[in-house]
Amino acid sequence: MVGDKKNNPATELALLLALSTLWGASYTFIKIGVLTIPPMSFIAARTLIASALLLMIMRWRGIRLSGDAVVWRRFMVQALLNSVVPFTLIAWAEQSVNAGLATILNSGAPILTFLGTWMITRHESVTARKLFGIVMGLAGTCLIIGMEVLHGLGDQLMPQLAIILATICYAGASIYGKNFKGLDPMQPAAGSLICGAAIMIPLSLFVDHPWTITASSASIFALLGLSVFSTALAFVIYFRLMRTLGSVGTTAQAYLRVPIGVLIGVVVLQENMTSTIWTGLACVVAGVAAMTIPARAAIPVKTEPLNQIRHNNQETP
Repeated sequence: MVGDKKNNPATELALLLALSTLWGASYTFIKIGVLTIPPMSFIAARTLIASALLLMIMRWRGIRLSGDAVVWRRFMVQALLNSVVPFTLIAWAEQSVNAGLATILNSGAPILTFLGTWMITRHESVTARKLFGIVMGLAGTCLIIGMEVLHGLGDQLMPQLAIILATICYAGASIYGKNFKGLDPMQPAAGSLICGAAIMIPLSLFVDHPWTITASSASIFALLGLSVFSTALAFVIYFRLMRTLGSVGTTAQAYLRVPIGVLIGVVVLQENMTSTIWTGLACVVAGVAAMTIPARAAIPVKTEPLNQIRHNNQETP
């Protein structure tokens, strides 16, 4: 439940950071994978491996998938919004769009989720603090990536539009995810990925003829990393956070992907961080905090009944 007091805010923020890292790494996995594996077959294998892994874990934990047809229809809708369409679009687009531009185009999910929540579903409170968090997060993302990344905007219009469409799908998936509040997080994760695999495998067989593909070892390892960590594990964390942080709060991970990439560059590649980047990181942290940390409950003011007040006033000299 969103705003449940039993949930530790520190735990929720740690999970949000983990999700941001896993999905932030997915851009690199995809970039390497599609070098030798066609996008459609790459995503078909991604959903198949991830769903098979989740099913094995669920069997070990004794969790069963629902047999309700209504629930499976919801799994199918979630699959289209959260895996089939956006996964394929991003994989196709990253054959020509650089990772920095893909990140900034894909970072608008919190804004779209906020607008959808505010204007359409209204299933959770939309506050001025969340709006402030979204604006701060977007400002920080632009500062970190740098305006030079936008120089390629428009050069390859169709791939860029594909990433924007994927962003719209992710926002819709965040809003639609409210339908799975009563389920264990592994159930919608596995169910939606199974539906995704059921759609993508026949398409890849028909379009790509995967038996003719010669994949490099780098692409295969990228596929495994993407499937196990950035899909199976990430989806479980995603649906867990949907129950606690809500739609807008969970999509804050779209902003955290960028600073995580910068910090990895500093530690691993010894890249320099400018003052502008540090300012951007501060904006992102402030924005995520505003969208995810629950507001303190108001302290109730002890008041006397009206008749007692009148009685006291009468006794006052």
